[in-house]
Amino acid sequence: MKILITYSSKTGNTEKVAKAIHENIPQASLLPISEIVNLDYDLIFVGGWIDRATFDQTALTLAKQIFDKNVAYFFTLGAYPDSDHAKDCITNIETLLKDNNNNIHGGYFCQGAIDPKLIAWFSTLPSDHKMAPSEERTKRWDAAKSHPDESDLNKAKEFALSIMNSIK
Repeated sequence: MKILITYSSKTGNTEKVAKAIHENIPQASLLPISEIVNLDYDLIFVGGWIDRATFDQTALTLAKQIFDKNVAYFFTLGAYPDSDHAKDCITNIETLLKDNNNNIHGGYFCQGAIDPKLIAWFSTLPSDHKMAPSEERTKRWDAAKSHPDESDLNKAKEFALSIMNSIK
């Protein structure tokens, strides 16, 4: 079985998760999305970071090109994994993959550190803007700084094994 683990990563968070998945599927090709030559694989793990409740533009462009495949997805996001925002991300990504007639075997996501440039930009917003810093938001940003942590990466490895077991 030909397996691809591919990802887009802005700050290194999603790349860490991709590498953790690869540890438990060492026979897979591990490539950043920018290095993909073709999609001639039996199983594709596609990963990205979250932008506006879906994959970032690089991962989104790739996901739109995957048709009739066995797929699994993974992502990192600055929000808490149990948030409504995370649920919206899952819905959006799964809808995209299902609309292309893919067989989705599962998904994994965890919190990831937010790009400091984005936090700096948020800090310039007026206090009444919905994305302006607040006590709750800065608390979440601080919590995200330590992710993905060892526990997150171990869960990514378990995810990889569960996907492989589901297609045997």
